[in-house]
Amino acid sequence: MASDSGVRALLRQADRAFCAAFKRGSAMEVAALYTVDALVLPPNGEMVEGTNAIQEFWQGAIDMGITEVHLDPVEVEPHGDTAVEVGRYRLTVAGGREADQGKYLTVWKNVKGMWKLHRDIWNSSKPAPAS
Repeated sequence: MASDSGVRALLRQADRAFCAAFKRGSAMEVAALYTVDALVLPPNGEMVEGTNAIQEFWQGAIDMGITEVHLDPVEVEPHGDTAVEVGRYRLTVAGGREADQGKYLTVWKNVKGMWKLHRDIWNSSKPAPAS
């Protein structure tokens, strides 16, 4: 079992892999970073479950023009074969213009020696549009 600092380093590496796959526009690679029974809980939308649906979800974000995801972990709390990560995110579009920024919470699972996203939820820190 990795130490707490070892788990933090491995999750940071996994976060970088997520960002790199997204920047390459590979929703398939992004989805492969999740457990087979993962749940993505996006703001203003229904839960997304399973590898195929998660790939479709992230492909939709890429198709909408999101070019990069930037993750800034603030806290990682390991608990054996699971870990909870809290942080900030930023989404950018072509030219590096910010599309959104906010906070996230992820639950990771160690699956056969690889840390994978198991639960993924985030919400914007930008004010809601006026109605």
